[in-house]
Amino acid sequence: MFKIIAGMILLYVIYTIIPFLLTAGLGKGVFRRSDDPSKIAFTFDDGPDPKYTPTLLDLLKKHNIKATFFVLGSKAEKNPELILRMHNEGHLIGIHNYVHRSNWIMLPWTIRRELDYSASVVEGITGVRPIYYRPPWGLLNLFDFFIIKPYKIILWSVMAEDWKSKGGSEKVKKKLLNKINHGDVILLHDSGETFGADEDAPLNTINALHDVIKELTAKSYTCVRIDEMLV
Repeated sequence: MFKIIAGMILLYVIYTIIPFLLTAGLGKGVFRRSDDPSKIAFTFDDGPDPKYTPTLLDLLKKHNIKATFFVLGSKAEKNPELILRMHNEGHLIGIHNYVHRSNWIMLPWTIRRELDYSASVVEGITGVRPIYYRPPWGLLNLFDFFIIKPYKIILWSVMAEDWKSKGGSEKVKKKLLNKINHGDVILLHDSGETFGADEDAPLNTINALHDVIKELTAKSYTCVRIDEMLV
């Protein structure tokens, strides 16, 4: 029995922890930041959210900033008008799984099937099939490197822990301004419905971005979509 349990633990470590060390630790097989010092990229996960995403889009439009949204396929189905608005206003749309479930607890072919379905949902709305993918919590399993091709895996280099409302917008603002540097990919959220998040947290993110965008613009940062970083 002990050997069986030990073997199962070893297999799970190979399936989960090793990919984590390769991606989060060494950056293998994923994109986390750009070598181009002139660019940064704002990215938003977990939407679209009918309560917060429209306000965020208004803010981005006001400042003429193009961002990247990693959307959940299930929410895209429910809010096609927001997906279409993202596309029409020049933002890049990527996939964040069909529902917000970790790749560590899903079978590889289930992930690929739901990823393809989510991409088809977005393509049906915009006419453009997404090729960029961010796994929930940035967690990949061993087979993802092989099975989810041709999707390009995008992680991040800066996060502001904006899924929690504690500390308000000032916390998000300080974290972003203290951490952001040239070439960074910035992880933020436009929905608070995910497990572990606070429902009202995206409002703090939006409020913080009012000041953050102004300060970054004054410092001559150029905000671009992820595909523009990869050129």
